[in-house]
Amino acid sequence: MSIADRYINYVNQEVKKDPQKGWDHMVLGFSANKWRSRLLPRPGLARGYQKLEALMMSLVADSLSHKNRYVWGNIFAPCEIMECFGLSTLSIECLSCYFSGYHLEDYFIDSAQNSGIAPTLCSYHKTFVGAVESGVLRRPEYAVTTSLSCDGNLNTFRYLEKKAGVPFTFLDVPYRDDPASVDYLAGQLRELADTLSSVFGQPFDEERLRRILQVENETRRDLMTFLELEKTHFYPGEIISQLYLMMGTHLLMGTEKFRDLVKFLIEDIKTYPEFTGKRILWVHLLPFYQETLRKYFNGNPKYQVIASDIVLDYADELDESDPFRALALKTIRNIYNGSYHYKAEAIGLLAQEMDADAVIHFCHWGCKQASGGSILLKEKMKELNIPMLILDGDGIDKRNSHDGQIKTRLEAFLEILESEEHRQEETC
Repeated sequence: MSIADRYINYVNQEVKKDPQKGWDHMVLGFSANKWRSRLLPRPGLARGYQKLEALMMSLVADSLSHKNRYVWGNIFAPCEIMECFGLSTLSIECLSCYFSGYHLEDYFIDSAQNSGIAPTLCSYHKTFVGAVESGVLRRPEYAVTTSLSCDGNLNTFRYLEKKAGVPFTFLDVPYRDDPASVDYLAGQLRELADTLSSVFGQPFDEERLRRILQVENETRRDLMTFLELEKTHFYPGEIISQLYLMMGTHLLMGTEKFRDLVKFLIEDIKTYPEFTGKRILWVHLLPFYQETLRKYFNGNPKYQVIASDIVLDYADELDESDPFRALALKTIRNIYNGSYHYKAEAIGLLAQEMDADAVIHFCHWGCKQASGGSILLKEKMKELNIPMLILDGDGIDKRNSHDGQIKTRLEAFLEILESEEHRQEETC
């Protein structure tokens, strides 16, 4: 057993015996992993993805080490506004993934359910609620969430306010992008800036927000350049690399450090060989722990996950001259907002732009949006003649994922992709 595994087991047991002491050791472990990812990158992983991992480890470790410098959020919370106050945004979904690094997700989920939380609630939310319920997680000063995508957000953050005493702002996101709806959300965003100014005792600087949006626009353009290059270059990553990219585009968007990382990705990928395998577009959440998926998509020159819809859930330029309206439009036009028909059309366009050979849609346990819309998306892919596989499982709770079933379905799907290619070659 490695030193890291021994430490994971130690923290796992310590959390259950002495929650506060266990929390201190968890944060210490995150900090150690930050330095490990910087100084001892894992072999076989592209240099840019190594730097991406180190950046996300730093975000979590540094934020948790200074509780008055971050807020809790969901992944659609407007991190740009928090950045104006020098605050990091840590989404409860991403933090739950980090807790699973200590194999604590089942303990926290059981703690949540034993306290009365419904078993059908999203397991990311249950993991986070359980971390609070068990007395492990330390509270920040504030939290921000939205109605976007997940209908469990409001109740979860209400619970966190009641149980942990963390006040929060709830952003009610309209479905339509007509002027009245945009004004409505833009007004809420202005109120959020005023609230954060009061809570943290700092004046709000709208010019700083404009500069953040300038950086964000540049980052998004560069990200599209990188993804275009990824269509033709083998850039060895892992399933979790897409999770780190999602963290970047939702928790660090508008920061110079994430922009610089994306610029490095562009230059670095040009030094890697040609990619001749199958290009996979991933839809919805990423079960980074799942053994079969790791086997086929971690550094495999035959199959490359070239993009994830949750990384590219918004692709337009932001109007820097009117930052609150720009952020309101960004949120409303997110592909996860509104009718699933809208999302299916957007993913269809994305699949064509990325020259995807196939789409894999992961239906996460407890997510009604994913399960309910997967058939609509499959119909869209059939219309575009792009093969699609629907996988059922759990993004974080291993007890709800059956590796045998995923292995059987995935391998059968990949065989179909290979056989179709052979038929096309014979026809030519």
